[in-house]
Amino acid sequence: MSDLFDAAPAPGHTPLAALLRPGNLDEVIGQSAIVAPGSILRRRIAAGALGSVILYGPPGVGKTSIARAVGDMMGKEFRPLHATRAGVSELRKLADEARIRPLLIFVDEIHRFSATQADDLLSICENGTADVIGATTGNPYHVLPPALVSRSVILRLEPMSIAEMEEVVRRGLAHLAAAGIDVAMTPEQVRLVAGRSGGDARRALTTLESLAVGHPGGAIEITEAMLEEAYAAAPVNHDRSGDQHYDLVSAFVKSMRGSDPDATLYWLARLVHAGEDPRYIARRIMIHASEDVGLADNTALQTAVAAATAVEKIGYPEAQIVLAHAALHVARAPKSGSACRGIGLALQAVASEPPVVVPKHLRDAHYKGAEALGHVGYRFPHDDPRGWTEQDYVPGLQPGRFYQSDARQAGTFEKRADAYWEETSGRPVPRRFGG
Repeated sequence: MSDLFDAAPAPGHTPLAALLRPGNLDEVIGQSAIVAPGSILRRRIAAGALGSVILYGPPGVGKTSIARAVGDMMGKEFRPLHATRAGVSELRKLADEARIRPLLIFVDEIHRFSATQADDLLSICENGTADVIGATTGNPYHVLPPALVSRSVILRLEPMSIAEMEEVVRRGLAHLAAAGIDVAMTPEQVRLVAGRSGGDARRALTTLESLAVGHPGGAIEITEAMLEEAYAAAPVNHDRSGDQHYDLVSAFVKSMRGSDPDATLYWLARLVHAGEDPRYIARRIMIHASEDVGLADNTALQTAVAAATAVEKIGYPEAQIVLAHAALHVARAPKSGSACRGIGLALQAVASEPPVVVPKHLRDAHYKGAEALGHVGYRFPHDDPRGWTEQDYVPGLQPGRFYQSDARQAGTFEKRADAYWEETSGRPVPRRFGG
């Protein structure tokens, strides 16, 4: 009588993305700057001097595929490790093995290595015991030990273009057809799958596989309903703690600063769609209402503060309207960087120069004995019909050293203030751009 252990276990399912891994760098789709003939990676492979390489980029852009292709091209045994599961003992065993046969050690999520693991890996890199490729989604200069970064070639991989993603999907369709699975997709559907994958080839192939598997024999015609089902619960490709998060936020605030309302709304929509905390977005808008609009339109900060209060009370989905309102105010308002620039210059001076002694006429005089100490001479501006009087507030400080007006042709608050103070004081307001 046979039992469970008489037969060998059935092999597990190999995902389509794994089946389509390139065998060499010529088969890699995208990343042309890294895999092209004459690139630093190609030259190191040709010289047999790969050393330590860090592949850095978002998920699904080919880090593991490139590493495997390099191992095949160099004729080295590929030893994959995952940083969260590989212990120090395993690293040391691989180092011993590498002294006998040529190895390429691949460490996925290398940023998750502990300090002890990183030290052992450093030893392997320094001694040239084995070639090492590490993969990370985080910026190596932020998430890896400086000693490892200094000993490694850092190669940044970019998300694939729509055209490259379409090529990935077509390659997947060709592989399925060769396996007897005929999947019919229109060019528009191919482009939809490519576009919805966010530059992640693995995600595109996983979606294609989900559309193709489990059908009865015959050609499979992909319908709009099937695509809607495949994307009904599709995860959003957004890492709130990684580079992608900061790149999206950077694009958002630079679009506001650049006064492009459409780009502002696009990047805001990307953040909202990704589920970014509306309070975080509101805080960024508040910062840039002062940093980029500032004295050109003081109401921008009022709008941003009101938006921050509103999203606390409302939440999604309606908070997206409030965020758009505030972001568009910042984008459409005239710009002045005088507040941000001025406080930066002042802080730099305070940190690098001897402190200025508070003049006696500006010192506190609200106590008995202040006059005897010489705390006299302050002239109260409101006692002058102009509301202003000439006196020193920081001895020796040249006008315009910290604050230079960014007033331009528009009738902004800063422009009106310049005109008022020039008329009142009889002297020009320092301007960054003259005029």
